[in-house]
Amino acid sequence: MRYYENKFPEVDQLVMVQVKQIAEMGAYVKLLEYDNIEGMILLSELSRRRIRSVQKLIRVGRNEVVVVMRVDPDKGYIDLSKRRVSAEEVIKCEEQYEKGKAVDSIIQQVAKKCDVDAERLYESVVWPLGKKYGHAHDAFKLAVTESDTVFESLDMTPEVRSELLSTIARRLTPKPVKVRSDLELTCYSYEGINGIKAALRAGEALSTEQVPIKIRLVAPPLYVMSTTSTDKNAAIELMEQALSKIGEEIEKYDGNINVAMRPKAVSAVEDDALARLMEQAERENAQVSGDEDESEEE
Repeated sequence: MRYYENKFPEVDQLVMVQVKQIAEMGAYVKLLEYDNIEGMILLSELSRRRIRSVQKLIRVGRNEVVVVMRVDPDKGYIDLSKRRVSAEEVIKCEEQYEKGKAVDSIIQQVAKKCDVDAERLYESVVWPLGKKYGHAHDAFKLAVTESDTVFESLDMTPEVRSELLSTIARRLTPKPVKVRSDLELTCYSYEGINGIKAALRAGEALSTEQVPIKIRLVAPPLYVMSTTSTDKNAAIELMEQALSKIGEEIEKYDGNINVAMRPKAVSAVEDDALARLMEQAERENAQVSGDEDESEEE
């Protein structure tokens, strides 16, 4: 399927391609965002360095980010370059391509469910939204909360509109991620315990509705700060601020903070490992308390 309204890309445009065949003159590729039409990366445009092995630079079946050098719509020739693409441009193109893939997946599902032509949905929904919002993917995300505004004046039936909205909600609604940071707090002054409590309260006080911060004791002096949010970047940023706040507060009591792990998104495996560590600490604390009682009775 063609992701964009133009049948051919424009000169200097970044596009995602998949390598089909490697020949003497270069590599034949298909443009994934333009209905798999064929293009060619000339051998001289594969790398800025001297080419000793083409196989190390490019492989059949692999996706590559390239830039369009020449387009001949009449003959169907599209010349591409890999060596003229910077690392920053690769990231930009990959993000754009992933957006297009997500939109296409939604459109294909809606077309199949409602028994309509996918290209017709592109013409009546995707391309008009792309012109208005920059990319249909951005419009789809906005439609989750503002469907009346986003879909206003678009040519589609109530059935298609309903199915499109429900599919967008399932596919594009952000999933919550857990962000965690491990820190050690020590304070040996006269008010040490109160200092640690005040510092932890100061960190938790930065919580918001979107990023609720919780701090738990693992085993002195180790604490874990965590939150669950749909906005990973905002969560990490707020937790960094909380660490700074805790550090400022504990210094007032002549205490110290050591950040054992900076805020980051953690997997279920890492979370389970932490839970086991906390359970072990609880068991050890219980054993110590029991031993002390027994020695006192003796």
